[in-house]
Amino acid sequence: MDRLTEMEAFATVVDQGGFTDAAKKMGISKSAVSKHVSSLEARLGARLLNRTTRRVSPTEIGLAYYDRARRVLNDAGEADALVTSMQSAPSGLLRISVATDFGVNHLSPVLGEFLSEFPDITVNMVLNNRYVELISEGFDMAIRIGELEDSTLRARKLTDTSKRMIAAPGYFQKYGRPQKIDDLNEHKLLHYSSQASGNVWKLTAPSGEKRQVRTAGWLSVNDGQSLLNAAIAGLGIAYLPSFLYAEAMQQGLVEDAIPDLPVETQGIYAVYPPGRFTQPKVRAFIDFLVRAFAEKGPDAW
Repeated sequence: MDRLTEMEAFATVVDQGGFTDAAKKMGISKSAVSKHVSSLEARLGARLLNRTTRRVSPTEIGLAYYDRARRVLNDAGEADALVTSMQSAPSGLLRISVATDFGVNHLSPVLGEFLSEFPDITVNMVLNNRYVELISEGFDMAIRIGELEDSTLRARKLTDTSKRMIAAPGYFQKYGRPQKIDDLNEHKLLHYSSQASGNVWKLTAPSGEKRQVRTAGWLSVNDGQSLLNAAIAGLGIAYLPSFLYAEAMQQGLVEDAIPDLPVETQGIYAVYPPGRFTQPKVRAFIDFLVRAFAEKGPDAW
């Protein structure tokens, strides 16, 4: 007889407390359940159940075997569910957390194509600039930029972005251009107020030395697009990712403040909770994003 069927019959008898209810649960006859359990006991050479006219209960050996058997049966059920899930069409509600700047400028424009490709998926995209806890806050995935802090999450890299200090040509004409990092102390800086480290810019000198610039900003805003607009208007120098400034730089609206400095590069990742398998809706969206950003890069935005 099939070993898993024998295990299932025995475990169901224990769960249901008798052969009659176990037969109803499994949808087979009582005699068939009894035959499966007897075959299991004969194969193992041990009595697993105490049988009386009133009740059925596991023996000490039977109870130990039940714990392992139930684990095996649960794993088998998960394996079946995995195959079914992997083959099923992606569907359901997909909750995404993404930083406002990236979400508005680059995720929103491609969502229409994704929803057309997967009409059975609905998307709830939450734009915010804080670090969300995916599982406790009910998110299926998030888009994160820079170094990944939570190593327990699974991650897939989508592309890269660079970071530069940029300002309008008119600003440099009026206030001069900084030649080195220390010169920034004499300039008007535009800061991102939601940054956890405060008004600190982490820069790399031409020598490779890591520097931290901590200066009071002339303007602080919790939105990168607003900082870009302020830089374009000539209000000061902003330190921004290329997915925000690339188009403005191509149009000559902003320039690199200190071109000799090494360019900082950050990864852009899709992160999602750990698990034995990835939900089809999450896998479909990540695969779509990999294709959508395939030709993007540090300065190719």
